[in-house]
Amino acid sequence: MQTIPERIQALRALMNERQIDAYLIPSGDPHQSEYVAPHWETRAWMSGFTGSAGTLIITHDHAGLWTDSRYFVQAEQQLAGSDVVLHKQQIPHAPEHIDWLATHLPAGSKLGLDGMVVSLATVRALERQLTPKGIHLVTSYDLPGQLWATRPPIPASEVYDFPVSYAGEGREQRLDRLRQWLSQQGGDALLLVALDDIAWTLNIRAADVDYNPVCLSYLLVEKNDAQWFAGRRRVPEALQSQLSEAGVAVKEYEEAADALAHFASSSVIVVDPATISHRFYELLAGKNIQEAGSPVVSMKAIKNEVEINNWQQCMRRDGVALLRLFRWLETTLRQREVPEVEVGEQLARFRSQQALYIGESFPAIVGYQANGAIVHYRAEEGSCAMLQPEGILLLDSGGQYWDGTTDITRTVALGRTTEAQRQHFTLVLKGMIALSMAKFPEGTSGAQLDTLARQFLWQENLNYGHGTGHGVGYFLNVHEGPQGFATSAVTSRGRTAFRAGMVTSNEPGFYREGHYGIRTENLMLCVADGTSLYGNFFRFETLTLFPIDKRLVAIEMLTRQERDWLDRYHQQVQEALMPLLNDEEERAWLAAQCAPLVNDDISSLKDLFY
Repeated sequence: MQTIPERIQALRALMNERQIDAYLIPSGDPHQSEYVAPHWETRAWMSGFTGSAGTLIITHDHAGLWTDSRYFVQAEQQLAGSDVVLHKQQIPHAPEHIDWLATHLPAGSKLGLDGMVVSLATVRALERQLTPKGIHLVTSYDLPGQLWATRPPIPASEVYDFPVSYAGEGREQRLDRLRQWLSQQGGDALLLVALDDIAWTLNIRAADVDYNPVCLSYLLVEKNDAQWFAGRRRVPEALQSQLSEAGVAVKEYEEAADALAHFASSSVIVVDPATISHRFYELLAGKNIQEAGSPVVSMKAIKNEVEINNWQQCMRRDGVALLRLFRWLETTLRQREVPEVEVGEQLARFRSQQALYIGESFPAIVGYQANGAIVHYRAEEGSCAMLQPEGILLLDSGGQYWDGTTDITRTVALGRTTEAQRQHFTLVLKGMIALSMAKFPEGTSGAQLDTLARQFLWQENLNYGHGTGHGVGYFLNVHEGPQGFATSAVTSRGRTAFRAGMVTSNEPGFYREGHYGIRTENLMLCVADGTSLYGNFFRFETLTLFPIDKRLVAIEMLTRQERDWLDRYHQQVQEALMPLLNDEEERAWLAAQCAPLVNDDISSLKDLFY
């Protein structure tokens, strides 16, 4: 079964044996993670599509992959010749595949899925639409797992302590906060399933999932103690002792199921239907269950003073790494073409030379020219584009450091650019600046603010198909809830009100398929901005520290206020990074990149750069 068609045919044979009419394969793992360990990359193994979001459905005469506009181009390329048909979701994260199932499966059909990797909330959403149609769910089979002979093992990296000097709060305090919440809910125990929730609560980190420093585990918090199902051999004795002092007993990962099955029926256990697997929920049958969203999501979204101060220093070092990358690229392009893959490798190398660096926070997106229009493009050796001293490059990357997580996108000119490219770049920049300068009353949500970033593109009948921003974890997942900037008020990112201490990306873009992509991204901290007769107000402070390429700015399109913002930002970047530079050429390069815009003589600036 080396080819996708062979795997699909083998799956259909197993479906026949069990009288299953359709089989659904999601993107997740038992913890509903965005990035999953290779052991759970089932959808990719069965379809060839490697994007982080998508649902595969196999019937006896059809194989379909549902994903959103971020992945349309990638999916078309990866599904070519595989017999898997791309179904383009019109609304990101919308369950349009359920509509398809309800329409195409006749009454009496059986839909199979692995209840271990599908959340309770997802199963309920399927049942709401399919049960009235006479379609039944069978959640007990992991059919692809029976075929996957070379399936990677479940990872078990060594766990390490995340000290209070970085976390700003001890695990005892965080457990106390959870128990206070649990008491308010009238519960006796809280089951945490999401890996970043557990890492934050216990102040631990690991390397079980690429790019996210988390540990595959479950955490059962009770009134006086807690059980952490992670695996004893992977937790050093010193850390086990510290956890024991905090009332946390380390158990085996596999023991979590038994603990739920034998949970006292007289006690109330609180679970999050969005993260608990359907299989684990079934183990609690007959128990006293209370459902609620994980309280950790909102707790960890508010960064404390230690985290914020550390993050600001982290951003300075990350900016230095990017500075050295772009200087290297400029020098190298004078001598030879550069593969996209090499740009990502060199950036990882420059970041690794910075103090407290752990690894990348996601796979770098290095998109030259037309590849920049593929929103989640992944360059591969042997097939990637070769950079030349012309056109534009979109580079979206991030690092994981002990003192923060970074996520930055810069679109840069590698040579002469067109008027259309500069206009599109400036429309995106104007939106990014508008969101950066926003002031808003308490209770304002991401859906309300998202419009600020799109308004200038909309005026030209242009748009982009992804959200404008997401929450960011602190040495945790680069994509973190609950807040963000999104067009839909239904999603968490769209409906969550901003609060002081939240760190969120600001990343509008524009993508001209087949030609180029443009995105400019900074991370921003929400801070208080005083109180008036209308209540409390908030604003954003930019955390990211790296210049925006002035060569792509159509200065005549900027207002005085926008030009002043850009000049102030570049002054902030220069003041923050310059003390970390000893090389005079680096200092000169930074000074030139951060020099004020030429407001009165636009033609002289064009002559300077072109």
